Amino acid sequence: MTQRMIYRVIYINEDEIYELYASKVYNSDLYGFIEVETWLFGERSQLLVDPGEEKLKNEFAGVKRSYIPMTSIIRIDEVEQQGTAKVSNAKGGTVASFPRPPVKSDK
Repeated sequence: MTQRMIYRVIYINEDEIYELYASKVYNSDLYGFIEVETWLFGERSQLLVDPGEEKLKNEFAGVKRSYIPMTSIIRIDEVEQQGTAKVSNAKGGTVASFPRPPVKSDK
């Protein structure tokens, strides 16, 4: 029996941290991007509906493939079970911005 791979993809998008699940993640032919296909969301037949996950389902409805810049990726984990997709605020959190080289002044 073959078990399908499930990946948890956590990345920053416009001051928000997205935590989503997908079954296909790989390097893109576009330099500097990660390609993500087949986003996984919970079943719609569940009795309780999470409004945050519903917002993400609507945002990614009809999306065949996403290209995420490598600098936006926080982490990608291979997990055994799919969790709940969520969005949280990145401001004031413990996530540091990507370090940038110091700017030299012409003094």
